[in-house]
Amino acid sequence: MSTSQRFGSDAVEHAEAVLVEHYPRLVRLAYLTLPDSLGRHTRVLLAHKAVQRALPRSGTTAGPGRHLALVRSRVLRATLAPAGPAGTTWARIGRPPVPPFVWGLRLWPPAGGIDEAAQTLSGAPAPVRAAFVLLRLDDLAEDEAVRLLGRAGTADPAGAVRDALALPVGEELLRALRRPEFDASVVSARPTDLLRRRRRARACWAGLATLALTLTVLSVHGSRPGPDVQPAAGSAAASGALDPARLQRVSAGTWSDTARVDFTAWPARGGRSGDRDLLARALRTWAAPGTTPVTTTPGTTAEPPAQPPQLLYAGALDGRAVVLMRDGDRVVRYGETTTGSGGGRTLDVTRTDDAGVTTAAALTLSRAPDGASARYLLAPWIATAAARDLLRAGDTGHPLDVAADGVTGTAAVPPAGGSCASWPVLELTSSTRIVEKHSFVLADLGSLSPVHLTYTPLPDGPAAAPARQPREVTGPEARAAWARQACRLGELRGGAYRAVNVWDFAAAQLPDGAGRAVWSCTRASGWAGPGDVTVRLSLETGTPQDVVRARSTAACGRFGQHLLAGFRWRSPAGRWYLLAAGSRQVAGIAATGAVRAGAPARTLAAPWTGPDGAVSLTGTLAGGGTVTALDGAGGGRD
Repeated sequence: MSTSQRFGSDAVEHAEAVLVEHYPRLVRLAYLTLPDSLGRHTRVLLAHKAVQRALPRSGTTAGPGRHLALVRSRVLRATLAPAGPAGTTWARIGRPPVPPFVWGLRLWPPAGGIDEAAQTLSGAPAPVRAAFVLLRLDDLAEDEAVRLLGRAGTADPAGAVRDALALPVGEELLRALRRPEFDASVVSARPTDLLRRRRRARACWAGLATLALTLTVLSVHGSRPGPDVQPAAGSAAASGALDPARLQRVSAGTWSDTARVDFTAWPARGGRSGDRDLLARALRTWAAPGTTPVTTTPGTTAEPPAQPPQLLYAGALDGRAVVLMRDGDRVVRYGETTTGSGGGRTLDVTRTDDAGVTTAAALTLSRAPDGASARYLLAPWIATAAARDLLRAGDTGHPLDVAADGVTGTAAVPPAGGSCASWPVLELTSSTRIVEKHSFVLADLGSLSPVHLTYTPLPDGPAAAPARQPREVTGPEARAAWARQACRLGELRGGAYRAVNVWDFAAAQLPDGAGRAVWSCTRASGWAGPGDVTVRLSLETGTPQDVVRARSTAACGRFGQHLLAGFRWRSPAGRWYLLAAGSRQVAGIAATGAVRAGAPARTLAAPWTGPDGAVSLTGTLAGGGTVTALDGAGGGRD
């Protein structure tokens, strides 16, 4: 006999009571499930809208005592609707839902963990993010989470739950999200730029008047635009994006009073930030470069801004004037000689998607003609800066002079080629107003934005233990690991990378007395999401040996934690072996093909006595399932 029933008015009232009681949790579920590409303001509005519209109507079917499950499923159904790539398809409804309109205000969640959680979950599919909230924050059982996701229309709810359980989210963040004083439904509000809003309103009315006049003229004369019309530059000019007076400027103290510590919090700095002529030349060159050399990182466009960009810096350095501007997820650097005529112009554009405390900590302002040194503009939350040699684990470095406007003195940069006698890096320390005792390392790889370096140590404890998290390259173990691989960073020059992590995932004694070896995976994560990885084997002495490479892969990252790699290795005694190693959850390795061998462990060393040939490696996971060996195609979990 069915136990479902139709909701009458009393049942709807019960559902309303449940919704009100659990409102903060439901908003948290909606906020973290919605695509991060929407931006915090829109996500906050849509999260509240999804929850408030989750109240069932009379006649809705639900089992007794299932009011909360029904409300949760309705919230999930609304927030999982944007199921296309990057959350842009909105397959279920054909278009994005219109958020509530809040005139003159920008809203965002307060500090306390939810934005950090959103950034940690960035890149995971929406069903996986939803499953993470249900399992780790709402403490639902796995089967209940599977049922809820299935009711919300998820194609593979069991897979989403499995992937959510594998997410490497630290307990400290989970505790922050669970604290009673942290209410996800509370928002902070600030007004938008009042003067700019007033100017836009006036410009809007003027634009409407112009449009009306133009339509009248066209209706009389039947005019049509000719083939030489170039709308791109015109669009930028029409929107006021090329007007230096309309550049966005952030106040100096914004960074210490916001939950979004990134380039949006950078104030306008530099001795020429009020030089209207310089700013106008920079904007005109951006819109129409002409013969000006333009450099863009892979996957970045140099198209002019549609709206006035944010001014980050304008000043004179080493015989050149430099202007830095931000337009959405791009930062642009304009340079010219300081002759007053704007000669020797250059334009550089880089991506900055989802930059944060570390990846928005510095930008390259200028380089010496010989390329041996550079000056940087540091974020306003950086308290101290030092330069040290990454090749020398014991190097304590030396302080780097930083001017009041955030510009550093000249610092050595890594060599562009030839010998690698040293590898200079920046070690920056955040202000205690952001976080206490937080230092991190950036490496200059020739781009406008330096790369954040991190290190993940060897697994500690059984396979069931939580995955170890990347840490800053400031401790002895991290310094030693990077000292072995610093010179290999030169291979990443010219790429659109935001961070590079060295993950020591296995260690073993090698045959024939070759000593202890460490298996590591170096992942260079791109601004767009995918990363390039190289697995290497490092002996106690000598240069690390490459095992395998893969491009545009999730391997060795948050969503590619299971790893298996192997190769043919020659010992000091001249004998050949098949060496293989897996990550912490690999409980056994089997080899077939030219070598047939197996081991009930994370590492394998088997004699290669037969002829050359292909070898297939399969790893058995402690939690069930298998993983194949990483290869040029990425490998992966079966």
